[in-house]
Amino acid sequence: MAVSVQPVFERPKVLKTTATHYCAGCHHGIVHRLVAEAIDHFGVQDRTIGIGSVGCSVLLYEYFDIDVVEAPHGRAPAVGTGVKRVHPDSVVFTYQGDGDLAAIGTAEIIHAANRGELMTVIFLNNTTYGMTGGQMAPTTLPGQVTTTSPYGRDVKVEGYPIRMAELIAMLGGTGFSARVAVDTPQRVLEAGKTIRKAFGMQIEKQGFAFVEVLGACPTNWGMSALEANARVSGEMMGYFPLGVYKDITVSA
Repeated sequence: MAVSVQPVFERPKVLKTTATHYCAGCHHGIVHRLVAEAIDHFGVQDRTIGIGSVGCSVLLYEYFDIDVVEAPHGRAPAVGTGVKRVHPDSVVFTYQGDGDLAAIGTAEIIHAANRGELMTVIFLNNTTYGMTGGQMAPTTLPGQVTTTSPYGRDVKVEGYPIRMAELIAMLGGTGFSARVAVDTPQRVLEAGKTIRKAFGMQIEKQGFAFVEVLGACPTNWGMSALEANARVSGEMMGYFPLGVYKDITVSA
């Protein structure tokens, strides 16, 4: 009797077959897959252009079988703006970390969103500068120990963590802004739907789309992969609540 075998897993066509350079327990790889699934879903591989930032995401071109432009530190939204305006039929996305987007690139992300640039921004928030040594980032939590806040972040001195999804949602040109996480299978599924929505917003010309992903950084947090994964829901979500903060396609 012949047995019918149905695949339960298929590798996205857009993802290259390559060894990862990310640390064990890092969430970048999961987010890469979700972005690739969104590109596959819309069938836009041949016209998608990724904008790589400086940080752990700098090797974007090693993972995605698409055209990738490297941007100076923090300038990915500005570079993406230029690419989209020169090639308006392209699907442009930036992939950025918190040091890149929320610190060095604060002006670029704010003004790109406010202008309503038709692009998609994927922002991984792991509350630290991952590539350069674990320094305090704009998203570092109060009391969090980093290499530049060895006694913990003191909000009286360094200020408060920035909630980027909420900030972007306040700008007139933003069509979609949300925060997701990938620490559990259910949240991975929800994150995938949200990222797909953000790409769909661009394809349908419905404004600037922004997705913040809460991610783990075991190496710079000084934790095991399991401990770091648990910290996402156990600590990060208390300050960075998940949810959709703006969606102009939903009636009030």
